[in-house]
Amino acid sequence: MPESVWVAQSDPRVRPLLADLAREYATRYHRALIDEHHKLREYSDEHFSPPEGGLLLLVQDGQAVAGGAFQRYDGETAEFKRIWTHRAHRGHGFARRVVAELEAEAGRRGYTRIFLTTGPNQPEARGLYLATGYTPHFDVHAVPRTRLSFSKALPAAVGAR
Repeated sequence: MPESVWVAQSDPRVRPLLADLAREYATRYHRALIDEHHKLREYSDEHFSPPEGGLLLLVQDGQAVAGGAFQRYDGETAEFKRIWTHRAHRGHGFARRVVAELEAEAGRRGYTRIFLTTGPNQPEARGLYLATGYTPHFDVHAVPRTRLSFSKALPAAVGAR
């Protein structure tokens, strides 16, 4: 079972997450891989660092197998970003675990809501968010053509930021 580790975006174990996400986005949206790498790196470490954010990795045998991050969206809302599972480790429930651990940590930090988006060509992400109780802000019966947004209220947080 992978270990949960909170890390800085500059941690070398984050590189596979960023590289694989860039590859996925470039492939699914027919974009240049270098542009996707740049977009993923335009966020500084501070975006995903305490007290307002965090970056979680699930690490097994020293390698990141899944991960995700959150940052401040507004005073009550955390925005989830970079939810990822390595291709060789999909189908083991790691994405659900990442979402649950991000939610728990965001709640501990005093956030009461989660906001997130995913692209129209990411049906796995869409399914994950619907299955984990997120409210879609789009017609779930229509063929998606634009960015899909979701939100979720968190249980009352224990403690404040």
